[in-house]
Amino acid sequence: MGGTPDTRPEGREPEPSARPSTDTAGPTAMTGPTATTTDEPTTTDEPTTTDRAATTDQTATTGQTATTGQTVGAARLQRLFEGHRLTPTQRRIAHCMVRRAADAPFLSSVELAELAGVSQPSVTRFAVALGFDGYPALRRHLREVPPAADQAPEGSYNAYQQAVRAEIDNLRHLAALLADPAPVVRAGRMLAASRPLPVLGLRAAAAQAGGFAYFARKVHPDVRLLDEGGSMLADRLDAAARAGATALLCFALPRHPREVVDALSYAREAGLTVVTVADSAFAPVARHSDLLLPAAVGTGLAFDTACAPMLLGRVLLEAMCDAVPDAQARMEEFDARAAERGLFVE
Repeated sequence: MGGTPDTRPEGREPEPSARPSTDTAGPTAMTGPTATTTDEPTTTDEPTTTDRAATTDQTATTGQTATTGQTVGAARLQRLFEGHRLTPTQRRIAHCMVRRAADAPFLSSVELAELAGVSQPSVTRFAVALGFDGYPALRRHLREVPPAADQAPEGSYNAYQQAVRAEIDNLRHLAALLADPAPVVRAGRMLAASRPLPVLGLRAAAAQAGGFAYFARKVHPDVRLLDEGGSMLADRLDAAARAGATALLCFALPRHPREVVDALSYAREAGLTVVTVADSAFAPVARHSDLLLPAAVGTGLAFDTACAPMLLGRVLLEAMCDAVPDAQARMEEFDARAAERGLFVE
């Protein structure tokens, strides 16, 4: 901004200060059957229908242009941010810029920090995370590089809708990977054969591990959830191995805790086969896994969304059920007992 006055349109043309009028115009004189008129043109204080239509069209066009510009700018920023691993603080900055897409190229780092509710150094780190030398380089890019034949998409989407659509894309990609079911079938058999079956998930992945363990216990006789780190984690892995475990299932999601990497390395040293559900085949846990099943996470919101990893966990659970000989009998037994106890409200 730097003192330069803001001349961007506000989306509406200023109304004229006064309408044209004439002092000599009078009513039309009619005498008898013959109508006579004066030489002065007839005028009226009210705008004509044509004038109203022109004004309405001009206002609507201006408003549509501003809205279209905002939509195009937001879509352009979204594309700039895609593919970058941003921290929650950096995502707040990104969302702020998307919401103020028209102003983003003109905001100073201090102004952007205030709007996003973060520190000015965070804005600088955000720009560097996007591949720029600093925030001035990012702002210069937004000012100088024109949108490449950008057009507002049909039915523009807000940030929440875009996050949902990104997750839909992740699920489509997962569906394509599952066209070859062999890796999942193989993993299901390994998990079904492991007695006990340790299931590991720390921090962001704890919910995925917990959900899998909850349902797996209905068909597997001994599922051990490992959702807490610390010095006891290695002890629990040792206990599982001594009890006869042959495989470990791990859910690993960003940001990847160092404890998970260390735990997988330890588990393999203990003789366990490691099956991992991770956000990418190139995740830090990949080299410590015997079989890695990738499922992308969404990064469009302040915190990751993990619809695809959750669904892959259910698919893996299905494959495990297929490999457990008495899985159906166990599920029916549970349903019968739940009904006797009145466990669920119908």
